[in-house]
Amino acid sequence: MNGKKVTNYRWTICALLFFATTVNYLDRQVLSLLKPRLEDIFGWSNSDYANIASVFQLTYAISMLFAGRVIDKLGTKKGYAWAIIIWSVGAIVHALAIPIGEGIATVLGFIGITTISVSIAGFMFSRALLGFGESGNFPAAIKATAEYFPKKERSFSTGIFNSGTNVGAVLAPLTVPYIASHWGWESAFLIIGGIGFLWLIFWYKYYDKPEAQKRMSAEELKYINEETAESIIPISEAEVPETKVSWFKLLEYKQTWAFVLGKFMTDGIWWFFLFWLPAYLKDQYGMVDSQIMLPLAVLYSMTMIGSIGGGWLPVYFINKGQDPFDGRMKAMLLIAFFPVVVLAAQPLGHLTFWIPVILIGIGASAHQAWSANLFTTVSDMFPKKAIGSVVGIGGMVGGLGGVLVTKLGGALFDKYKALGHIETGYTIMFTICALAYLVAWLMMKALVPKYKPITDL
Repeated sequence: MNGKKVTNYRWTICALLFFATTVNYLDRQVLSLLKPRLEDIFGWSNSDYANIASVFQLTYAISMLFAGRVIDKLGTKKGYAWAIIIWSVGAIVHALAIPIGEGIATVLGFIGITTISVSIAGFMFSRALLGFGESGNFPAAIKATAEYFPKKERSFSTGIFNSGTNVGAVLAPLTVPYIASHWGWESAFLIIGGIGFLWLIFWYKYYDKPEAQKRMSAEELKYINEETAESIIPISEAEVPETKVSWFKLLEYKQTWAFVLGKFMTDGIWWFFLFWLPAYLKDQYGMVDSQIMLPLAVLYSMTMIGSIGGGWLPVYFINKGQDPFDGRMKAMLLIAFFPVVVLAAQPLGHLTFWIPVILIGIGASAHQAWSANLFTTVSDMFPKKAIGSVVGIGGMVGGLGGVLVTKLGGALFDKYKALGHIETGYTIMFTICALAYLVAWLMMKALVPKYKPITDL
């Protein structure tokens, strides 16, 4: 016995991923919280806001396809660092949306395009840059999780770092309106956007590949890699040179399509909650910034329970002797029933706004539980060298699903607002949110009825 202490350093890495994801969602949510203020300043309609939000989602979606490949090529450390640099700059640039929009409008004017307003052009550019950078967060985080955690702990660790989305969503309504009220809306983008550069210091100090990590004991490294000995793959992945895996090759597998459809059907639901809830509370209950903060903080605090609890749930089935994938699919089926309660949000909403807030909170919590497990199905079924690329493909398609949901919401809200009953638009959208997860689970189960890891890449 060498007397060296057995470490748990992998949880330090999980903490870094958690804080990065928190920053990610802080930056992402600033615009939605300032929507009521900005639409009054610039005269935006719901469709204008939907177009601005859709630029973020579309850029994010397309970039996700390449982000996974870039992360695989650069490695987790450099890839994650570049992602947060770009998205932090993108977040800060929102403060300069008006001069940027004026420049874009001038350029477009030379070629005869004069229909886009200065504010919309500037915010579209800023959202595109933010989406480009933020697309690297989840491919890098999932890859880091696969590097630092054994399969049986991956959904739990994913649930923990993914709860950073909820912490970011809680902190944003508690800080952004205050900053905007005291120092102007531009300051909210500048201050929140600058936080990412602080994270970079800790990332470069504490992250290395497990094999090169001096703060980790040999016993912990052995524990992380323990599934290798039990794997049906005879040679450790560490001994095989990582070769580039073609996207077209990955699309040959039903396992890829199961993940892709799971993302397409459900990513837009979370983004709908994230981007439209402040507008919902304003449109249907006449709330202003100061009144919106508490309901949103309560709602997103609820989602932390879903994220961590959902990551833990498959462990119950795995401990019963089931393989990780089947345990995860059983957990996801149970989780998929929870969003159905959102169907009651509008029928009961006349009693008090707290009823839809709590019911939507349950649905949003279920999404986080679902997401923690959905991401982990990739590392269950694919070798580490392909994880970033598969997550990127799924993220791209999930982002396109988000664009469709956002555009649909904007069109419905403008239509029914003009008719004098905008609540009908929200009823339609909440119905979609309530049923999407059950439909997604059935599609995934049909494609991959039993656990079948990919061994020929």
